[in-house]
Order: sequence, then structure tokens, then C-alpha cells
Amino acid sequence: QVQLVESGGGLVQTGGSLRLSCAASGRTFSTSSMGWFRQAPGKEREFVGVISWNGTYKYYADSVKGRFTISRDNAKNTVYLQMNSLKPEDTAVYYCARGLRYGSRPREYDSWGQGTQVTVSS
Repeated sequence: QVQLVESGGGLVQTGGSLRLSCAASGRTFSTSSMGWFRQAPGKEREFVGVISWNGTYKYYADSVKGRFTISRDNAKNTVYLQMNSLKPEDTAVYYCARGLRYGSRPREYDSWGQGTQVTVSS
């Protein structure tokens, strides 16, 4: 398994931007797809996006497409989530996760970070 630690969350106004980071330890990071998910209070965990092991392929949820961008730096064992044009409905705890495959379902991921809170004020 790999250990994951997210950072970069915070409070931002509508229309603002944040960049989340997810630092990984473990040798399998650079050969694994990495996903971002989020969970708002009272709601199920929701897929945000995924990036393939080498960064070639990316897939996003419709709700964030065109606003969020995932990238990774395998030399630094880090994956990023750049969030622009933030909306109040983006408020949630954001999690990164290591994928067993390039997928969008939580059960396709086996290691999760502790999450970082993102709050978008209106």
C-alpha cells in the first residue's frame, strides 16, 4: 500500500482558486493511477477525477470538467488538484486515493488520505 497525505484546503470565495496536493510514500505511486474524490456532509463520496500513472490520461466528473485539473509529479511522489472558478457546491472534504485501476468508483481504490476541507463561501 501507499500512504497519502493531502494538503492545501481552506476557505475561499466563490470564483476563487485552490490547489490541493497529495504527497505519497511507497514505491507503487509512480506506477499507479491516482484519483480525487470529495464528500460533502450528508452525501456519499463523489468522484472528482483520475490521472493515469504517467499523466497521459485524465478523466473528470462532469461537475468539475473545465474548472479542475489533475496533474502529477512522479519525481516528487505528488499528485495535484488545481481548482478554479470554485462554487459553493464544491464545498466538501477532498480525498486523494491510489487506484487499483484507472477508474471512477471508490471500490477501485485501495489507499486513501485523511482528507482536506475545502469551503467555498458565497
